[in-house]
Amino acid sequence: MSVGGILVMLASVLGITSLFAWCIYKVLSTPGSEQHLHGFEGELPDKDT
Repeated sequence: MSVGGILVMLASVLGITSLFAWCIYKVLSTPGSEQHLHGFEGELPDKDT
């Protein structure tokens, strides 16, 4: 592999790793994020019978 290929590969890996780390940081450091969690309820809303 040429030097240019190695540099492009390292830049790509560093970019993706940085983006992943930033996303994890934002998820863990956002205050009040517990109120914005969504999930499944115990009962389904359309099951009234």
